[in-house]
Amino acid sequence: MRLPLLLWLLVLPFWAFAQTDTLRSDLPDTGEQIVEDFIRSTDGDTENFDFNTAFELLDAYRDRPLDLNRATEVELRELQLLDDGQVNSFLAYRDRVGELVNLYELQAVPALDLNTIRRLLPFVRVGGRLDDLNLTPRQMLAQGDRELFLRWNRILERQRGFTLGPEDATNYYLGDPNQFYLRFRHRYSNRLSFGFTAEKDRGEEFFTGSNRQGFDFYSAHFFLRDLNRTFKAIAVGDYSVSLGQGLLLNTGFGYGKSILVTSTKRGGRVIRPYSSVNESQFLRGGALTLGLGEQWELTAFASRKGQDANLLDPDTLDTGDILASISSIKIDGFHRTPAEIADRNAIQLTTAGGNLRWNSGRHHLSLNLLYNTLDKPLQLRPQVYNRFYFQGERLLNASLDYGLRYRNFTLFGETAYSDNGAVATLNGLLIGLSRFADLSLFFRHYPRDFQSLQARPFGETANGRNETGLYVGLDLRLHPNWKLALYHDVWHHPWPRFNADAPSSGSEYRGRLTYWQKRKLEVYLEVLNEVKERNVDLFESNFAGVLPHRRFQARLHFSVKLSNALEWRTRADWGLADNPVNERQTGYHIYQDLLFKPIGFPLSFTTRFATFDTDGFAVRFYNYESGLLYNFRVLPYYNRGNRFYLNLRYKGIRNMTSEARIAQLLWTDEEEIGTGLEATGRPTRTEVGGQVRYAF
Repeated sequence: MRLPLLLWLLVLPFWAFAQTDTLRSDLPDTGEQIVEDFIRSTDGDTENFDFNTAFELLDAYRDRPLDLNRATEVELRELQLLDDGQVNSFLAYRDRVGELVNLYELQAVPALDLNTIRRLLPFVRVGGRLDDLNLTPRQMLAQGDRELFLRWNRILERQRGFTLGPEDATNYYLGDPNQFYLRFRHRYSNRLSFGFTAEKDRGEEFFTGSNRQGFDFYSAHFFLRDLNRTFKAIAVGDYSVSLGQGLLLNTGFGYGKSILVTSTKRGGRVIRPYSSVNESQFLRGGALTLGLGEQWELTAFASRKGQDANLLDPDTLDTGDILASISSIKIDGFHRTPAEIADRNAIQLTTAGGNLRWNSGRHHLSLNLLYNTLDKPLQLRPQVYNRFYFQGERLLNASLDYGLRYRNFTLFGETAYSDNGAVATLNGLLIGLSRFADLSLFFRHYPRDFQSLQARPFGETANGRNETGLYVGLDLRLHPNWKLALYHDVWHHPWPRFNADAPSSGSEYRGRLTYWQKRKLEVYLEVLNEVKERNVDLFESNFAGVLPHRRFQARLHFSVKLSNALEWRTRADWGLADNPVNERQTGYHIYQDLLFKPIGFPLSFTTRFATFDTDGFAVRFYNYESGLLYNFRVLPYYNRGNRFYLNLRYKGIRNMTSEARIAQLLWTDEEEIGTGLEATGRPTRTEVGGQVRYAF
């Protein structure tokens, strides 16, 4: 029964081929791939970043496109539709020939292929709207776009955490299984933004118990950019900060290795508005960027907020105060159980810093300072791997970052210092070899004792420590309709890690060959191979050995436009995982997507049916899933079973968009999905949700 089904899933796109036009999707294909790559590279860690608002700036550019003749390197990177090679190629072209006359001229930029230009066109323009630069805050307030979001989600199966009570266990969910989301935002392009966000997760109390104020999480922000030549940016409330290449601080979405193989350079505005629901990766207070002449800018910021943490000792003194000691800082933002509520805002984190930047247009040099203090000392439970981690109450960091661009060469990097004397550095070189090829080289050295609470630089591990590596990426434009992207990364960890009781090493290579026909078809074949050393339990021994674990995956993906309103996507994955001790595991995965978005008709939908069969979690395939607007997901498909979802969107009421979603996961080789409090008690997990967006 399964073989005919698999054959049908693979061949259907070929006989269904027909002429079409470009569809507007909630997230461009490049954005989907960036998010998917991020989740895969972090082994499914979705706690460090909330990526659902990472691309919402594109919505602002749909209504007020970015002027390519005035766009800076930072603004082009913020689009997240171009890799570093394409950004540099465009800037070099504009430096050489001057301002563009029209958008057709993009075809003359060496690194821009027709497929990239097609994705870029809805968000950019050439010239016009000069008065935008002279708008007052009152005019931006009157002419801006306002939107209100109301969203609800839940899982239909009754999970174990909701069936337990104080008479059954010490750990159970105190709230109901509904998840609520509320957001208001006013925005004028990328210059003015203010609003608030509120969220309650599944299992958290609502207007009762620990949340008598209603939602579990509230956030509000005000952000104003380019008020005049002196006041370049002002942020009050919640905001994001990115310094240099991330060795000190990066509270925004910063992706790492991806199929955009030359994109290793971090960057962007130092301060940005924050409207997400990640409850830890932001700052709360105020920030200001001042222009000091034509080439100098000074940014200062300060923040103080409560942070979840695990208490080292839950006993209290006679005064009732909790003993001033924590064993770890939590970032998941969940407050569902008595234990999670006890950890809520257990510490106050104060962050202050600044950035002094010289920028000539092609070159820049920045000095960054960062100071963090905790109102309770961090005291880790002694382990070999965390011997050099930060402990205490105060941490001071400083760094120097630079960028040099000359013709088709770009050199960039950052060198950072922590107050224990450790120095970390990263340096990259991007070369436009020809109009058909770009090369990226990236070297990083993060000592085992480098300490920074909020570092997120490019690399294999988080927090920029205990790693030395070299990355090489090559982008080849073989033909107007063919492209080959390759990268190879090797690294070494000189000190034991959480899952490796000895020094370890690793390597990874990836390649993708892509073919497309304008507005009709896109096909790519991709291979990925990664080898990472980590602990393996040895047979007939109480000890673990640090041995190489290999994971190999191959992917074939088709995207076919059947008409102006209909797109069909097919993806097939095959993979394996093995190590010298355990038996090899293998598996496959196939999905079919149908996207129906008619022009002039109020109802649209996206749907997927997937089937998969793997030997376990070691062979897992991460896939982007369309969802309610600004609520997409990336899930691992593993074990044996099927996955289905259907998203409906209705825009028949003026200024209002209504959405509904149902998704179900079925495992045919297991009796239940989930573990612990998340267990469903059945081999299914069914998610339903609805959302209303009102724009005015």
